[in-house]
Amino acid sequence: MADITAIVLTKNEEKNLPDCLRSLEGFASRVLVVDSGSTDATVEIARAAGAEVFVHPFENYSRQFNWALDNGDIKTAWCLRLDADERLTPASRAELEALMAEHAHDDVNGIVMMAWLYFMGRRLSHVRRMKRKVMVFKTGIGRIEDRNMDEHTILRSGRTVEAKERFLHYDYKDMNHYIAKLNWYAGREVRDYFAHLEGADQAVQLDSVNQYKRNKKFGTYYRLPMFLRCKLLFLYTYILRGGFLDGKEGFLYHYMYHCWYRMLVDAKILEHQKTGADFEPLESLKS
Repeated sequence: MADITAIVLTKNEEKNLPDCLRSLEGFASRVLVVDSGSTDATVEIARAAGAEVFVHPFENYSRQFNWALDNGDIKTAWCLRLDADERLTPASRAELEALMAEHAHDDVNGIVMMAWLYFMGRRLSHVRRMKRKVMVFKTGIGRIEDRNMDEHTILRSGRTVEAKERFLHYDYKDMNHYIAKLNWYAGREVRDYFAHLEGADQAVQLDSVNQYKRNKKFGTYYRLPMFLRCKLLFLYTYILRGGFLDGKEGFLYHYMYHCWYRMLVDAKILEHQKTGADFEPLESLKS
């Protein structure tokens, strides 16, 4: 067992959670599941797998995760950030153990991993938005930045190293759930968009890759004309970056995420500009 605590946030994840927890067996010495009011068998599945379950009302992802860091009485040397629809592989577990041992006493305080994205049962190999995040960090040094969307792990000190092995991300239950999730994401994205315009978003320094991506989002993408930018993004990711090579599943993913979702964000931006109505409190995704 590695000297690491895995933190998994859940809300009605009975479909994803069993495989997620199985991927931690023999690796994480402690697993904390923080649930935000599941009405399915999520909590029972977590307890049956040996995880410790906390129940806490949802505000947003970052605050929920940071609540776990602050209230989980974590004494392991390292923490792991893993979503219920993500899994470690045997190869990634072995690499993480080796990296944690190698950097136990130096200034490497975080480990970055990339994902293989699975959509409608197919692994997508030509995705521009390849999920990349600091998955593992030394306890007491890492926290999640206080954003509603695109929240990254911030290290108080030290540097990161990048793992070669990827984790698996199953970003799909069914189309109804996927549409509901994109609508939920869009509501969070709009909040961060206006927070950025007002200068109220959190000023943090990300690692160079993620800082570059965020600068491109607010410095390039959002400067393009509304409703045109989503179409240009789709053409860029699907045609120029080879998304079409991933078949029908690739087309659906790129169209839904890079065009339909981004157009929905623009629609919500326009709506807020016209109405000026206050945003409703954020809730966890209803699924």
